[in-house]
Amino acid sequence: MVEKQAIDEEKELQEDYRKLYTAEREKTEVLLAKIEEAEKEIEELTFKLDRIKGSFAWKLSTPLRKLFHFYEKTRDRLTRYGSIPGVMRKVRSKIRERRNMKSHGLASFPSTEEAKRQRETRFEHRVLYSILVPLFNTPEKFLRDMLDSVENQTYENWELCLADGSDSEHDYVGRIVKEYQAKDSRIKYQVLDHNYGISGNTNKCLEMASGDYIALFDHDDILHPAVLYEYTRVINEQKADYIYCDEITFQGDSIDNMIVLHFKPDYAPDNLRGNNYICHFSAFSHELLDESGVFRSEYDGSQDHDMILRLTARAHKVCHVPKALYYWRSHKASVAQDINAKTYAVDAAKRAVHDHLRDSYGWEVKVESTRAFPTIFRIRYPLLQKPLISIIIPNKDHMEDLSRCVESIMSKSTYENYEIIVVENYSETKEIFDYYKALEHNERVRIVKYEEEGGFNYSKINNFGVSFARGEYVLLLNNDMKVITREWMEELLMYAQRPDVAAVGGKLYYADNTIQHAGIVIGLGAHRAAGHTHYKDAKEHLGYMGRLCYAQDVTAVTGACLLVSRALYEEVGGLDESFSVSFNDVDFCLKLRQKGYLNVFTPFAELFHYESKSRGMEEGEKLRRFQNEVALFQKKWKDQLEAGDPYFNPNFSLDYSDYTVK
Repeated sequence: MVEKQAIDEEKELQEDYRKLYTAEREKTEVLLAKIEEAEKEIEELTFKLDRIKGSFAWKLSTPLRKLFHFYEKTRDRLTRYGSIPGVMRKVRSKIRERRNMKSHGLASFPSTEEAKRQRETRFEHRVLYSILVPLFNTPEKFLRDMLDSVENQTYENWELCLADGSDSEHDYVGRIVKEYQAKDSRIKYQVLDHNYGISGNTNKCLEMASGDYIALFDHDDILHPAVLYEYTRVINEQKADYIYCDEITFQGDSIDNMIVLHFKPDYAPDNLRGNNYICHFSAFSHELLDESGVFRSEYDGSQDHDMILRLTARAHKVCHVPKALYYWRSHKASVAQDINAKTYAVDAAKRAVHDHLRDSYGWEVKVESTRAFPTIFRIRYPLLQKPLISIIIPNKDHMEDLSRCVESIMSKSTYENYEIIVVENYSETKEIFDYYKALEHNERVRIVKYEEEGGFNYSKINNFGVSFARGEYVLLLNNDMKVITREWMEELLMYAQRPDVAAVGGKLYYADNTIQHAGIVIGLGAHRAAGHTHYKDAKEHLGYMGRLCYAQDVTAVTGACLLVSRALYEEVGGLDESFSVSFNDVDFCLKLRQKGYLNVFTPFAELFHYESKSRGMEEGEKLRRFQNEVALFQKKWKDQLEAGDPYFNPNFSLDYSDYTVK
């Protein structure tokens, strides 16, 4: 009886599977039919579109279509920059930039007297540079410009190592090089038996090199006459074993035809992983190269990015010369003009970053192109663990703000292991206490009461709140925040979990979709204490050189949304209670930096910050308190302010947050 029942149940199960299979097959056939129908429709529409584009009416309407496209672009700019004043701000910034461009071109070349002084300078360490240039079908104009720029160096202890992989149709390359070689014995030249690829050809250059420093130079670019002099000065003064400079992209026959001025931060490993900002002009000790290994052909197209990642990771002293000393030529076949000219470079760069991070941390990361540019990357680190995060929210009244904040955390966050500690600070309204009572039923939320005398002190309130935290990580959060990104905590934690990172902050917007926070620069602003970059730019803005599209190292992040490990918070003594309202977060981040940690801003953790609703204008007593805290901050961090923010190039004006050139 039992056996018969089992057989009947098996038959019934088989019948159910058969019906399910039949139903799924029918669905598949319907979908295939729809795809076939859609393909026919696409084919028909393509035919009609081609016929329209070939018509007289289409050609006649060209001016109208151009006018419409201009309207669309203008509307897009208004959207991007928020308003007409936003557009005007951007226009004024561009005018200032254009006005200052020329001072970084031919006008920056040393005078006859200065060039003579540089040539006669005697350094304690007389560096010999081996400048590596792989040649491949180099146009004559580009080749001569490149060779002339090396010969015109005011520092003369160099050798130029040229490996020529050009084909037989470009044999003039060899004739031109030999013409220069006949006049200058410092030029070394080798014709390759075949093209070994960019890495292989560069390694052939390296085989000729006898210098104690190696410099990488592209065959179609130009060096500033003083670049080797400046590098030698830095090597002698700072014992640098890796040096790079700022650069300019130009087009046409003159370097004064500038299209991009790239003023870079000092060495920033997270910036380098998200974007090869160092790029040109790299020079490094031969010893450092021996430790790191030669160019690797599996990264051809982004072999420089791979090499720079490896070299800087091992370097004892990476130095940035904040002067535009390299001129990157943009032409039809160059990456400077169009990355699509070398699409394989994107894949190679992704592999280089992935492999570098795997070697550095032992983690398998995901590297993705962003909307800014194919080689500007979003990096997704795996979460090693999912520790408890204690979210500290100081609050006084403002029931609407607090409820919106708490509800957005609970409804949108995909990270589940968190607790919320609301630090009640002398609230007076009935509605906020009614809301607290409602929160008592939520096991994730605790209300702790701050009752210390002495007036409002944001630092004390947060330190008090942290003392109740059970989490391994502490997330300082203002009460007037609203979560946008569902994975905001994961995005912050993926950086905070790294052993070299301390504070991590997200990208914050005002209610009008303009940027409130995207990293903090010390010395920025009228008071020369600290300010936010890209302030009031539109949410969609890409940022200076795409900086709003990748995670990067910054001096400080705002305490309105700041994640840090509980251990590090306590190690530096939490927030300095001398800063009752302003600069406590910047001061906190500087203390972490003093300990040797990185602070990171990520644009992939996004929140609204309704700052104006819970904070009034600075006036009267508030203004006096602010001025006192400015003075205290400037005194405490005098040396750092005088040195300048390492992530904000000294060529930028401290009067503007939009990277305006001085």
